[in-house]
Formats: sequence, structure tokens, C-alpha cells
Amino acid sequence: MTMRRGAGLAALDRQKASLQSYATLSSDLSRENLTALESQLTQFRTALTHFATTHRQDILRDPAFRADFQQMCAAIGVDPLAGPRKGGWWAELVGMGDWTYELGVQIVDVCVGTRERNGGMIEMGELVRLLNKLRGIGEAGGEGGITEEDVLRSIRTLAPLGTGYEVVEIGRRKLVRSVVKELDADQAKVLEIAAVSGGRIWGEFIAEFTGWTLDRSRTVVENMLMRDGLCWVDEQDTEASSVCWVTSVIEWD
Repeated sequence: MTMRRGAGLAALDRQKASLQSYATLSSDLSRENLTALESQLTQFRTALTHFATTHRQDILRDPAFRADFQQMCAAIGVDPLAGPRKGGWWAELVGMGDWTYELGVQIVDVCVGTRERNGGMIEMGELVRLLNKLRGIGEAGGEGGITEEDVLRSIRTLAPLGTGYEVVEIGRRKLVRSVVKELDADQAKVLEIAAVSGGRIWGEFIAEFTGWTLDRSRTVVENMLMRDGLCWVDEQDTEASSVCWVTSVIEWD
């Protein structure tokens, strides 16, 4: 009886050689792909630099152009407002880093200035209108105008400060919260109702609209009034008892 170990060892050696050849080929292909990718990224960055240099003033001045620019950046995974460790060359080249922080200061200014009136909840459209007014721009917008997207991006830059600035969606509306407090589910529902009613609410109305008990409805309105300052009481309204106005959802002239 003979042992055929030689053939088995030769086959194993051939398999090892084949695996080594495949590994070498894979490594060569990876290096080639990496080199090609680095070359493409270099060309891409050069093109972006040229675009930013050419259109810098348009990006900062024209809201529509800036929105298109930001959408383009989002589509290709580039954040034009990132810090030095996250592509700051782009922010420095365009100058949008400082511009966004400046806008953040103005957002804080408007929110703090209106907090006594709205309890720290301001409707996004109202905030944009007041920011443009602060910049001397009419309601129709125009050169240098601020957009909702600008505000959203700037608020994100305020997040690390822990100041509580946050965008809250109530129904179809967006509100900017500038105080460190959470809305409970009942308050969020009442704000949604107030947005539909033009801001005017009272206990019986809330109870009828939601099916809550009258005590629950009145408690929510009272907490929004006395504890959180989110609404004003209307002492001259004689059509219902304890009528309040949620100022953050009122469309001001």
C-alpha cells in the first residue's frame, strides 16, 4: 500500500501560491484605486476653490444663490460651515464661518429681546422677518437677506454652547425655542391648536377640541401662562372665560 502525500503537498503549495498572487494583485489594485481617488479629490478641491473664489460675494449676499450653494455642498458631503478639523478650508475660503457666527449672535439678540413677549418660543417666519429687519432688509428680502436655512444652520452652531436653542416643529409650523426647558405633550398639543386658531385659546375651547377634561385643559393653559410665560391673558375678552393668546404663533404686522 503506497502513500500519495506528494500530490497533496504539491496541491497545497499551488493553492498557497495562488492565494499569495491574489493578495498581491488585490494590494496593487487597491493602491491604484487609492492613487486615482486622491487625484480626483485633488481636482475636485481645486474646482471648488475656484468656484468659491469666483462666487464668494454672491454666496454671502444672495439668499437664493446661497441656498443652492448649500444644497450642492450637502449633495457632495461637504459642510461649508465645518470647523478647522472638518474642512475648515472651505469655510475660511468662502468666509461663511464668521458670517454664520455673526448671524448666531443676531439670533440670540432677537430671541432674548422677544422672550418677555413670547416666553422663549418664536415662530421661524417671525424670527427671519426680525433678523432681516435688524439687517435693514425689507420683508420682500433681497440682497443680504436671511433665509430659514441660514437660521437652521446657525442654530446648529449654537448647540455646543448648551444654551437650549432648538427648532421645534408644532404641526406644520417651526418654532425656535431659546430657553432650556422641554415642552410636554399637552403643551405641544395646545401650541398646535393655537397655531390653527390664530393664537387665541381658553380652557373650554381646548377641552372641546381635544376631548380632555376641563380641569386638564385649564391646567395646561394656566401652566403655559403662569409657569412658562408662553401666553398672555386677555382681560378684555368677554366671549369666554380666561382667554389667553399664544404669542409665538401670532402673525405680527
